[in-house]
Amino acid sequence: MSRRKFLQQSAVLSSALLFRPALGWAANSGFPVVRIPAAQRKFRSEAVEKAIAAVKAKSGNAELAWLFENCFPNTLDTTVEYETTNGRPDTYVITGDIDAMWLRDSTAQVSPYLQLVQEDKELQHLIAGVINHQVKCILKDPYANAFYKDENKQGEWKTDLTDMKPGIHERKWEIDSLCYPIRLAYQYWKKTGDTAPFDDTWKSSIALTLKTFKEQQRKNGPGPYHFQRNTSWATDGVPLSGYGYPVKPVGLICSTFRPSDDATIFSFLIPSNFFAVVSLKQAAEMVQALHKDAALAGECRALAAEVEKALQQYAIVTHPQFGKVYAFEVNGYGSFNIMDDANVPSLLSLPYLGAIKPNDPVYINTRKLILSSENPFFFSGKAGKGIGSPHTGLDRIWPISLVMQGLTSNSDAEISHCLQTLQKCHAGKGFMHESFHKDDPAKFTRAWFAWANTIFGELIWKVYKERPHLLK
Repeated sequence: MSRRKFLQQSAVLSSALLFRPALGWAANSGFPVVRIPAAQRKFRSEAVEKAIAAVKAKSGNAELAWLFENCFPNTLDTTVEYETTNGRPDTYVITGDIDAMWLRDSTAQVSPYLQLVQEDKELQHLIAGVINHQVKCILKDPYANAFYKDENKQGEWKTDLTDMKPGIHERKWEIDSLCYPIRLAYQYWKKTGDTAPFDDTWKSSIALTLKTFKEQQRKNGPGPYHFQRNTSWATDGVPLSGYGYPVKPVGLICSTFRPSDDATIFSFLIPSNFFAVVSLKQAAEMVQALHKDAALAGECRALAAEVEKALQQYAIVTHPQFGKVYAFEVNGYGSFNIMDDANVPSLLSLPYLGAIKPNDPVYINTRKLILSSENPFFFSGKAGKGIGSPHTGLDRIWPISLVMQGLTSNSDAEISHCLQTLQKCHAGKGFMHESFHKDDPAKFTRAWFAWANTIFGELIWKVYKERPHLLK
């Protein structure tokens, strides 16, 4: 099932279904056991279990500790298929309620565990398996965003007007789909020192990523990618024969879709271009260090420099209230879109991605704007306030955006506010959701969304390590 179809079918859940402690009650907590039983879990990590025990022992907030116990291991408990073939790990990771592997989501789902791999070799091997599987996906089609484990399975959207191959769930071109695997590879390499996943096949995926980025600068016309779908959802369609509205070739990279899987309005998606700069620099460092390929590394650095220069020239606009800010999308001709979306990369997430310093004055202005009513997708209601997404419509706040707000904040008060909102908006389920209505957390989308769960765990673990007083 696609995200869009899932949203259509289950956008609102009845309050009668909200609190079903079918598996008993957590010892001494007053909260029901909602985590999947141990015998049914896909993967067990001793390091993750120790982290859960540590937070539960030190937290004075029993509900946040309970949420951490449920959410942090959710990816491992429910979404991974880990196997070893000829001594090489391979890990397929679904998003939760959709049986497909997104390059973005799979990275975001497992990267929070990297800080624990030094004490858990099996967990390290599982993440290496994700890297290996992502490489296979990229080499199959660098323009696709989501894949099946079965490489011969026909995609649900096989009638899309694009070059749809077997084994592909959806073929929406998003810059971040090629950035996230580099992010995971780089962080894994830095954390473990293990070079086993980074063979010549991996290097080929970097070369293909570079080629695809250059094609989508569209200096020589629109390039090979186009996408059209017969749908009533405007955000699933791409105008002008599937190539999108024209852009001026100024050095930025086109992204036909956003990380939400919604079509862009102007194809130069600014957060994703910032992400590409970071990823290209990381790829260059790895290619140089591990393969001694100065030519490929040099090409990656050159493209990063070109995109970075173009961002400084075209990404910054002047807002009448907030001054110089980063636009969300531009076209190079002077048109721009001011907003932010909960999905990462977002403008809010730029420091988290290593793309911008938190004290960057333009980012500070941008942050103030996107966390205000000047962002058309910032919603405030009885249940809380935060950034949502066109993907789920108006008045729906995304827990991922609240988590990202906390992860990018240096303010105890702001982080505490994010934690309080997350704590009271899980609708009694004990898990994070894709979105909830600003006035009623019982109206939520996607009861099983592993990215939201795991990144919530990342926030709690960061707070536990750096600001434990906020858990009391």
